[in-house]
Amino acid sequence: MSKIKIAFQGEPGAYSHIAINEVFKNPEIKTCSTFEETFKTAFEDDSYKIIIPLENSLAGRVADIHYLLPKYKLQIHAEHFQKVEHNLLSKNDAEMKDIKCVRSHAQAIGQCQKIIMNNRFKTIISADTAGSAKELAEGKDKSIAAIASKLSAKIYNLKILKENIEDEKGNVTRFLIMGKNVQQPEFEKGKKYITTCTFRLKSEPAALYKSLGGFATNQVNMTKLESFSVKNTFAQTNFYLDFEGHLDEKPVQNAMEELGFHTQSLDILGVYQASNFRTK
Repeated sequence: MSKIKIAFQGEPGAYSHIAINEVFKNPEIKTCSTFEETFKTAFEDDSYKIIIPLENSLAGRVADIHYLLPKYKLQIHAEHFQKVEHNLLSKNDAEMKDIKCVRSHAQAIGQCQKIIMNNRFKTIISADTAGSAKELAEGKDKSIAAIASKLSAKIYNLKILKENIEDEKGNVTRFLIMGKNVQQPEFEKGKKYITTCTFRLKSEPAALYKSLGGFATNQVNMTKLESFSVKNTFAQTNFYLDFEGHLDEKPVQNAMEELGFHTQSLDILGVYQASNFRTK
């Protein structure tokens, strides 16, 4: 049996890599330098799935993803909630007293301000956490540390100076597993589903209010609604929507019919089983 092929943005040891290891058994992985390259991989080769971080419980939405979702219109096959634990990594011959600078992704640095401020570390922004660990391993300067995962420390042979250095515990990132082919599960009573779509409203008064009225009258629970500007204009807005339910359920069909009546465009990005994390 051939291995599952999955692509992610970042270097080996990234939190996306950790999420892949939790979701898939021994997959064939491909690293991509940007999110755009990651989406393009699955768009051009339907044998690939991709895993994409959508939002973080502390930092909010991940930049650029909302613009890539409607551009490539890949289908969401599943969701995964990944616990994020940051660690301070160093060269093997370094000690805490040697560290003057810390390197990592901007979000990771923002989530570890206490240790940075208490030690008066200078910060260096990198493209991703695992990439910062890789750069540290390839360099010779032991005054620089990296904020990254334990998997990164293992892959790049780095020392963990301090574990779990994030300011707040319970840091979780929601990932989407996506691919080009539609894989909508059949509705089964007793199971919980999430439906995700993007839409653009007609330019008319109270369009958003009227478009969402069907969810209220049909008792369909919306779990996420976000707006994001259409590129190069302030005149139009796209919306991203998650709600509980399956398209084969009558209340969902009624709500979607009402939504569709008030939209210029409406794209279903996926119907998938809700993660057990949502019930915790």
